[in-house]
Amino acid sequence: MKRSEIINDPDIGNKAEAFEAFDDIPTNPNLSRTIGDVINARYGRRDILRGALGVSATTALFGTSALIAPNRADAAAHGASRYKFEELTAGNDETHHIADGYDAQILLRWGDPITADAPEFDVMNQTAEAQLKQFGYNNDYVGFTALNDEGTRGLLCVNHEYTNEEVMFPGLGRQDRDGFAGMTEELVNIEMAAHGGTVVEVAKGEDGTWALVRDSQYNRRITPLDTEMTISGPAAGHDRMMTNADPEGMTVIGTVNNCAGGMTPWGTYLMAEENFHGYFWTDIMDVEDKPDISGHSDAASKKRYGVPGKWYAWGKFHDRWNIDKEPNEPNRWGWIVEVDPRNPDAKPIKHTALGRFRHEGAETTVASDGRLVVYSGDDNRFDYMYKYVSNGTVTGNEAHGSELLSDGTLYVARFDEDGTITWMPLIHGEGPLTAENGFNDQADVMIDTRMAADLLGATPMDRPEDAQPRGDGTAYVMLTNNSRRKPDQVNAANPRPESSFGHIIEIKEADGNHSATTGTWSILVKCGDPSITEVGAQWNPDTSEDGWFGSPDNCAIDADGRLWISTDQGSNWGKTGKSDGLYALETEGEGRGTSKLFFRCPIGGELCGPYFTEDSETLFLAVQHPGTDGTKSFKGFERNSTFEDPATRWPDFDPNMPPRPSVLVVTKRGGGKIAV
Repeated sequence: MKRSEIINDPDIGNKAEAFEAFDDIPTNPNLSRTIGDVINARYGRRDILRGALGVSATTALFGTSALIAPNRADAAAHGASRYKFEELTAGNDETHHIADGYDAQILLRWGDPITADAPEFDVMNQTAEAQLKQFGYNNDYVGFTALNDEGTRGLLCVNHEYTNEEVMFPGLGRQDRDGFAGMTEELVNIEMAAHGGTVVEVAKGEDGTWALVRDSQYNRRITPLDTEMTISGPAAGHDRMMTNADPEGMTVIGTVNNCAGGMTPWGTYLMAEENFHGYFWTDIMDVEDKPDISGHSDAASKKRYGVPGKWYAWGKFHDRWNIDKEPNEPNRWGWIVEVDPRNPDAKPIKHTALGRFRHEGAETTVASDGRLVVYSGDDNRFDYMYKYVSNGTVTGNEAHGSELLSDGTLYVARFDEDGTITWMPLIHGEGPLTAENGFNDQADVMIDTRMAADLLGATPMDRPEDAQPRGDGTAYVMLTNNSRRKPDQVNAANPRPESSFGHIIEIKEADGNHSATTGTWSILVKCGDPSITEVGAQWNPDTSEDGWFGSPDNCAIDADGRLWISTDQGSNWGKTGKSDGLYALETEGEGRGTSKLFFRCPIGGELCGPYFTEDSETLFLAVQHPGTDGTKSFKGFERNSTFEDPATRWPDFDPNMPPRPSVLVVTKRGGGKIAV
């Protein structure tokens, strides 16, 4: 399907949906052996395709419970959940909902001033100068580091993934359909100022509510418009990192498309750069309306990463976003960025030892042997799961720029039929990673991580997104969906064809050590409606009709080791009839595979975060792009949202204000741990 056909498809309601559809086309040429094949071999393809696993596989996943769709009475009768709350009813409407007994307070909204000298938000008269002092757009990852022993004051670190111009700017509408004709340099600069990240101090008052400390010395924005960053690791100063503006290949302005992330053990904030390819521009198109990169010396690399995507008009006004003028600039994006939230003067660092791909997250843990481990998925259909292991050990004296993030080994995962996982090192000179195959040094391996992983025979996955490690050597990998997978094709990342719902894999590292190079894997749940046989969903029978979900995306593990899942169905929420939300998912004992709904988003919104404070008494959640995704499926609205006519005006419900992405803070009425 041509790019122009996707953009002009009447069933696609906004730019984000259009380019999600465009990215539905995989860039991975190495699909000869996929996770679907592995699951088929391990559990039996016939049983998988008809929606049921064999007895041995079923008991391995869920004990002896039959995998059926229970009614609510049966679910209640089983009880014994480690999550103590009354389950929320699933649905879809204009506002958010939280389980009974909890409050979900709006803490920060797009445009809220975050510094003492910031102007108040004026949505009809936006400027880049103002946006640089205001909370950014589409808040995704949320992290927190305490400033006092009680944990009642701390620094909130928030990613801002992308912008939706059709509901962000008055009178503009979608821009991808007419070549971004309405975009001016000032509008582009506002978009750039709304990307990146925010660091702010927040404090808990005596009444238990949290609030921004607006005059804090720590408050700042990190943006691709004006934030200078340094580069560390194997690719720093490499020829392929050099540009006209930076002939030394050591300095980059900003970070972009920051989806999930992580916090290091020493309190710094990791920002993952995901769909960076979409920001690059070219004026050279081929006969099929695709960017023509045939004249580039690294055309194979650009093709593998989907560069240029032309999602934005930044390259019309800024040379560094135009590959015709700066062909090396894309190599400077797709990394993990470290930010010191306690020192606004410290330059953020792009750590190239962690590889270049569409990072969904950067969740860290300290392995039992003391080494730092960072898990990260490459969020693309048929791409890979990675982890980084430092050479040195965590001592407790680390600070921003620690060598632990620049001196180590990046591994890519291979999932085998016998239930084992092998982590294969991406090291120049080992195996096929040699000059004969285009890798002249370790910098080439890191810049072209995807291509190196292709040669190693890593297992292509179904959009591996967040991966959350637990202290006992367990990690949970969110596999969101893969609608491109056909029954008669070489398949990837889940056992179902044309999966709209995804599944979750549980990894058990050898000897409970996260730095191990081998381990075992199993399926925790297969998502979707268990009452529809064709869907092939698998849950514990205690899961109610409100508790099952589709498209797992981000996750968190609380202080009690319990797993929480947030979902991102995109425009496909109409297939479930449920808004995205936060679910408590049991991983242990007879309740393993049981899910309960705790929070749900307003129409068109995606739930991100989530992040628990150390005492588990506060939960930070982020709702991004409210009122945008799939609004044609919203009963009573049934059209695409615009600035003037949105499906919801959450969270303000002000007729003069469009929907605003926002961060919420969840607390238990009367105090105490959440869901305990």
